[in-house]
Amino acid sequence: MADKQISLPAKLINGGIAGLIGVTCVFPIDLAKTRLQNQQNGSRLYTSMSDCLIKTIRSEGYFGMYRGAAVNLTLVTPEKAIKLAANDFFRHHLSKDGKLTLFKEMLAGCGAGTCQVIVTTPMEMLKIQLQDAGRLAAQRKLMPETVAAGTVETKSPTAMQLTRQLLREKGIAGLYKGLGATLLRDVPFSIIYFPLFANLNNLGKKDVEGPAPFYVSFVSGCVAGSTAAVAVNPVDVIKTRLQSLNRASTEDTYSGVTDCIRKILRNEGPAAFLKGAYCRALVIAPLFGIAQVVYFLGVGEFILSFLPKRSN
Repeated sequence: MADKQISLPAKLINGGIAGLIGVTCVFPIDLAKTRLQNQQNGSRLYTSMSDCLIKTIRSEGYFGMYRGAAVNLTLVTPEKAIKLAANDFFRHHLSKDGKLTLFKEMLAGCGAGTCQVIVTTPMEMLKIQLQDAGRLAAQRKLMPETVAAGTVETKSPTAMQLTRQLLREKGIAGLYKGLGATLLRDVPFSIIYFPLFANLNNLGKKDVEGPAPFYVSFVSGCVAGSTAAVAVNPVDVIKTRLQSLNRASTEDTYSGVTDCIRKILRNEGPAAFLKGAYCRALVIAPLFGIAQVVYFLGVGEFILSFLPKRSN
């Protein structure tokens, strides 16, 4: 059976609202994930997510956990809107010829993941610099041996300063550093997430025609999100390392995806690819659970119902 006809403006509103709520709730865990993924052997400052958050609060205050949140809150609306709307668009058109098979569901997810990197890559690029700045500052104080001789401590730049610097030095390509790794993460994530969510959600429907209860959509979003997040975590580690512009003197630098994989395997072992995996699962699960609840409650449709109808 084909999916119902979609309203693109409603899907965009749903995706945007869900993204704003979700990011506000889970951003501190995302910050811990970035810092855990970026620290290398010989410069380990944090032992776990809780240790990272406690040390962050002690050294940077409560709002230190929200470094880079402004970038996410600004860009997560178009990012989530593009992802959810694109998936719905592809599912709708792929189901026109008949039943929406698992392959078609995966194909729709692939299209959604490909579309979203337009916004995801620059958003992640800026967010990672801001999130990791606190780790580097703490290393300078607590682990001075990791700092290169003659390094002068500077104030952490703002998102606008970073954007201007990257555009001035490298052009638009500067904001899209790590695009390949972002595609390698987001496309498989969407291929796993959207079909898994749809099938889990269908199991909770009380009848074929009606929607699933909101709690079923929430649980389905959480399970599908955390599963997809852990599955692609190795690529997320690679993406984080490639997009980090600043690092300690004892930490490796990378020229590309294959170079990053080779150096991580040689210097840190295969387990390094799972750094921050549980943090990422804790971030993605509620993020997509909330997104799907907003989506299926039809918040966007409700808002649009107050607008005047166009007369024929």
